Amino acid sequence: MLSNKRPDNMERITTQALADAFIEEQVKEVRAQVGDKKVLLALSGGVDSSVVAALLIKAIGKQLVCVHVNHGLMRKGESEQVIEVFRNQLDANLIYIDATDRFLDKLAGVAEPEKKRKIIGGEFIEVFNEEARKLENIEFLAQGTIYPDILESDGVKAHHNVGGLPEDMHFELVEPVRLLYKDEVRVVGKALGLPASMVDRQPFPGPGLGVRCLGAITRDRLHALREADAILREEFDNCGLATKVWQYFIAVPDMKSVGVKDNKRYEGWPAIIRAVNTTDAMTATIEEIPYTVLHKITDRITHEVEGINRVLFDLTPKPIGTIEWE
Repeated sequence: MLSNKRPDNMERITTQALADAFIEEQVKEVRAQVGDKKVLLALSGGVDSSVVAALLIKAIGKQLVCVHVNHGLMRKGESEQVIEVFRNQLDANLIYIDATDRFLDKLAGVAEPEKKRKIIGGEFIEVFNEEARKLENIEFLAQGTIYPDILESDGVKAHHNVGGLPEDMHFELVEPVRLLYKDEVRVVGKALGLPASMVDRQPFPGPGLGVRCLGAITRDRLHALREADAILREEFDNCGLATKVWQYFIAVPDMKSVGVKDNKRYEGWPAIIRAVNTTDAMTATIEEIPYTVLHKITDRITHEVEGINRVLFDLTPKPIGTIEWE
């Protein structure tokens, strides 16, 4: 039985050398655990699942089967990055499923946040199960469980990883980074050669843009949100804020206001900028963004993104406001 208790004398992984030693140790452990059997992994493109995928590819190569489900609620370029890094660069055994229409059809007309979350989570499990049933000789399920998940949920991590697998599918878990903290996972990811844009990726909710396209999701508003969010991320990269702000994103509510475009009245959605710093996600403070940066972001979004005619800046700390809007 693998231990879920981090040894008191376990050194924090802060350097390339320590990461290399950890990787070497885990490669041996995984090979001993798995043997010649196959391992299934739901690869979201997030930090934890990406590092686990890279580590397992190093350990067992094509015995790892990665399934990436694009639910249509990813940020701009994220699914493309997963394909580029894992299929093209690491030669992973990657199954890519574009389930955009399936998810968005199920979400049509649904405005209640918790209902949206349940639909997205439930549909993901359905899609993943369908793919898992098509595969043969899978005996292990890899998960990106990290140590805070164990501490917070007593070893049960249903909120992030694949839950609700059918009773006839019995998998033994492979969790190579389960004793690491997030900062250590990032160091290990860099040592494995993953790009900084993937390893340093900011937190992103499981339902993706589904909880940032506020109210009932429509394809046109979702597209506008994705484009506006990409501009925000690009400008934060350009001015150095990307490394100073813990989490930053755009939310687009289901409401319109009047504006002017090409000397005509123009109704459009507002784009709301959220940028916060936190150490534990229990409380959060607002990052001060220079007005020159805000002006540039506003100019780009209102001129480049069809459907958005205002940009707002959310100044609410946590408490009283949560980090996400939904």
